[in-house]
Amino acid sequence: MELKKALEEGMSLTIQKKVTIDDAALHYGSGKIQDLFATPRLVALMIEASTQLIDGPLPEGYVSVGHHFEVDHFKPTLVGATVTIEVKISKVVDNRYTLDMNAYDEFGPIGSGQHTRSIVDYKILVKRAQDRERAGK
Repeated sequence: MELKKALEEGMSLTIQKKVTIDDAALHYGSGKIQDLFATPRLVALMIEASTQLIDGPLPEGYVSVGHHFEVDHFKPTLVGATVTIEVKISKVVDNRYTLDMNAYDEFGPIGSGQHTRSIVDYKILVKRAQDRERAGK
């Protein structure tokens, strides 16, 4: 699998999402906080952007899987605001891709982090999970 040209350090992707009530902390187990963007939703958007960037040019049968994730959600965002997620490949080692992630709303930065994904053969990944399950029974 030749991905050196398709996925290189410095490549980036940006996505945006208008925050709705379904993105509020209330829907993610955070008590009664109903008018603020939830951290788990921020994390999900960061993973979504990272996956779009890495998986886009992959050949049939290959996927990326996340195995390391760090995030700081340091500013609150109200429902109704637009959140922008920027992800950028910062390091490539073999089949592992490290991405720097930044999140913004209309008023400035709200979060940042780093995420590592590995490119794997999907059939082999599923077989390993099935073998693991059989061994555990």
